[in-house]
Parts: sequence; C-alpha cells; structure tokens
Amino acid sequence: MTVSSDQADVCIVGAGPAGAVAALRLAEAGFEVVVLEQGDWPDYEFARAASPDFEINTGSTWAWDPNVRGLAGDYPINGADSAIDVLNYNAVGGGSVVYAAQWQRNLPSDFCVRTLDGVADDWPLGYRELQPYYERVERAFGVSGLAGDPAFPEGDGPPMPPVPLGLAGARVARAHNELGWHWWPGPNAIATRAYGALGPCQQRAACLWACADGAKASADRTHWPLAVDRGVRLITGARVHRIEVGDSGLAEGALWFDRDGHEHRTRAAVTILAANGIGTPRLLLLSATKGHPDGLANSSGLVGKRLMLHPFGVVTGLFSEDLQSSRGAWGQHLHSLQFYETDTDRGFVRGAKWGLQPTGGPVNATRAWPWGEHNTVWGTDFHQGVQSRLNHSAMWGIVAEDLPEEANRVTLDTELTDSHGIPAPKITYRIGENSRRIMDFHLDRARESLVASGAYHTFVAPQIRETGWHQLGTAMMGTDPDKSVVDPSGRTHDVANLYVFDGSNWPTSSGMNPTATIMAMALRCTEQLITARRGQEVPA
Repeated sequence: MTVSSDQADVCIVGAGPAGAVAALRLAEAGFEVVVLEQGDWPDYEFARAASPDFEINTGSTWAWDPNVRGLAGDYPINGADSAIDVLNYNAVGGGSVVYAAQWQRNLPSDFCVRTLDGVADDWPLGYRELQPYYERVERAFGVSGLAGDPAFPEGDGPPMPPVPLGLAGARVARAHNELGWHWWPGPNAIATRAYGALGPCQQRAACLWACADGAKASADRTHWPLAVDRGVRLITGARVHRIEVGDSGLAEGALWFDRDGHEHRTRAAVTILAANGIGTPRLLLLSATKGHPDGLANSSGLVGKRLMLHPFGVVTGLFSEDLQSSRGAWGQHLHSLQFYETDTDRGFVRGAKWGLQPTGGPVNATRAWPWGEHNTVWGTDFHQGVQSRLNHSAMWGIVAEDLPEEANRVTLDTELTDSHGIPAPKITYRIGENSRRIMDFHLDRARESLVASGAYHTFVAPQIRETGWHQLGTAMMGTDPDKSVVDPSGRTHDVANLYVFDGSNWPTSSGMNPTATIMAMALRCTEQLITARRGQEVPA
C-alpha cells in the first residue's frame, strides 16, 4: 500500500555527482526538484585518516564493494559471472565520497573512435562542445591542476594549482623528460588551498576511504548543501523500485520504499535517472510494462548491454631513496598519456592513462595490492620487506580503455534480492582481447618508466578483481532509436520525459577516470533540458 505521495517539476533518482549537478542547476533555474537517494549522508566521524590506526580501521563504512559493505542503503550485486567486481557507493555524494579524485577530461579522440579507429561508435558530440562544461564543473568542484597540458586542446585549466609532485613524481618526471615521454602534473578533485566548502589537502594518502580533512571534492560537500539551500528536497533512505508510466506513454514519477518498508510515490513532470551504470539499467528493467515488456526505454534491446568496467593494472617500483611515498594525494602526483592514442603497430586500438600514486603506510605494505598476491612480505624477512616498501616505492595505476560488447551486461538476478525483496543486478562481464593487449603493453611500458626513474625492483601486479569503480555504457547515447537508448540530450527515445544523466549513456569508455565527463555531460544535458522546457512533453 502506498502511504504518501509527493509532487515536483523534476524527480531525480540518485544523489551522486550527476544527480547533484542536475539538481543544483535546475533549482537555480526555478524548478521544484525532488531527489531520491537510497543511501544516507556520509558520516565523516568514521573517516580516520588522521588516526595512527587508520589503515586497520577503515571499516565496512568505506569499503568499496557493496557486497562487503552491506549498509542499509546498499543492494547486493551478483558478480559470479564477471571478471571484475563492481564497486560503488550508495550515499549522498555517491562514488565521489570514496573515489581517488583523479580528474581526467576525455581527449578529443575519445569521442570519435569509430571514425578514427573503426571500432565501437562515435559520440553524438565532440570535445569542443563539452569543453565549456568541463570548465564550469571544475570551478564548481574545486579541481586542482595546471593549464597547458600538451595532450589537450587549449583552454582554461583548473581553478587551483596542482598537488605537489613529491619526490617520486619529480623522479618520474625527470625520467620521462629523458625518455621524451609525456607527463603533466596530475589533475585532481582535491583542494590545494581553501576553496569554498573545501579545506587544503593534508597529504594523508587516504582519499579512497573518505576525506577526513574535507579537501577532496565530493558532491555531498560541493553541491548538495547549495542545492538544499536552493530548495531541493533531498530524501535519503529512499529505495526506488519502479518508474511509473501512464496511459499517455510518459513517465509520471517514481515508486519507492522508505527505511521502514513503506511505499511512497513521487509524481513529476520530468524524471531523471542518475543511479550509475548498474543502478540505472536495473531500474529500467524493473520498470517493465505491457507497452515496454523488455524494460522501460528498451525498444532497442540495449538497456543493460555494452557494460564497460575499465580494466585496471598496477606497476610498483622500489627505490633506494626515501620518497616519502606513504604521503601525498591519492589522487595522483602526475599523469602520463604517452601511449594513449592508437598505434596499430602495437596490435590493438586505443590505449590507457597512467596516474602516479603513493603506496600507503606500513599495513598497506603487507597487502596483496599494489604488490601482487604472490609478493608477500610475511615470513622471516617481514621487517626487511616492509622497510623496503614503506616510503621507498611508487606505483603507476593504469586505466585501460574498455570497448563495448553487448555480451557484457547487467540483468536482473532471478534469486538474489535486496532488503526490500527487489531483484538484485547480475553482472556478466569478460575482459576483451583488445583490452588485454592494451594492458599487457602498458604494464611493460610503465615498468620501463619506473626503471628509468631509478627503481631497482618492480612488481607487476596481476589483474585484480576489485577494480570495477567505473560502470559505463548500459543505456547508450545516440541519434538512432534502433541503436541507442537515449538521444544526445540524455532523453530516452521511448519515453519523452524520462532522462539518463549518468555514465550509463556513454557510447564508449575512453581510458580516463570518468567523473569529470559524467559531471560535464550532466550539466550539458541539464542546460538543454532547461532551454527546451517549453517544448517538453509532460503528463497531464
């Protein structure tokens, strides 16, 4: 039984970066907005980076895997048929609460891989069209970096100076200068000085477990307080299980359960999904009707298909010099795009982005990651092993482009459910041959980089399952309704007032950390919705 109803101009599902951008901009334009978020506000009382016992007390609160975390706002994910485990965070701020804050714009080539390389699909827009939105969200999000990176077209850079290179970054930068390889100070959504709601980074190398110092830009800090002040109604603990569609064929809003299991209805003229590349297709599939028997907005048959998860690799080097690498922004000191673009002589298309990162404290020196599961220090040489790693190491994190394949997909599990009895998502995913070749090549080149930088020993960590931070492509954007789910403005082809603003709508994955482009795309789509408001179809 539905216990209450609500009404709004716009209902947004999901309070992560995409939902935050859309909600704030719509409120600024005078729209009445309701946002439904199944998680809660992050509790930074549990962010312990400033405590000596931090590494052994990150706790389930900040675990990346929802199957491990198991908080009230989470839903389980069946990843038994996936080579990579999906990692997400259900809360106000979404994944930005626990991401590494590496802020990477897509390169121009990322928007036209079909034209350039004959694979996958072109985006229905290019870099130049998105560039002003990149610049706007970077100012709003407090990004640090340095303009003039030769890998990118000219334009405004981030509003704050970059994080320090550190001793490891300086070593690698010198080596890349000698090799003639690209490097540039790392762009990060990490404040290097006080900026709006953000304080300066304290270099604790703990960004992945929520920022205790308020320096990492996450949407709960940068956007949601402003949106709430503007009148956005943000409802937490709201688990949406269905988008309602009326006789007119238009979306009428969302049905959701509160924490006590009571059902509510939020009616809206426009509904926007911003529930990430897993949650959005799950909800569309859950919302099947007689008119949409295979799932809402799924006449193309592509909802949930073409899942891209960005295979991730690590190469770590040991150095005789004390590099103070237990500290720094994690984050990245610098990035390299030397081998990002296609060179067919390598035996594959596209490439990968590298980010040079700290390696953590003494406990991290004993773990499988980033050293590799067979490179343990436990045993008679334990102390020597920890000593050789702690502050004497640096690592390249490598993000490989993932080409879309329809066999990689999100479906509804027939047995597993969440705490409200709603079918959980099931992930079917394998790493494609092109991605494997990309990774093998880049691991070898990253090892060469560290050796040239003075590393006396390197570890190439094997493929790690727990790396599915980036979930992209499961509600593809395009101009042809038979070959895509949403149009270039994020509107679903099948339901004229239903939109998708998260990374689900990416036609290809690029080789970049996606938050910058997700937020820029969400802002662009929101501006287009505002501009077209008078012509927007809405339910009676």
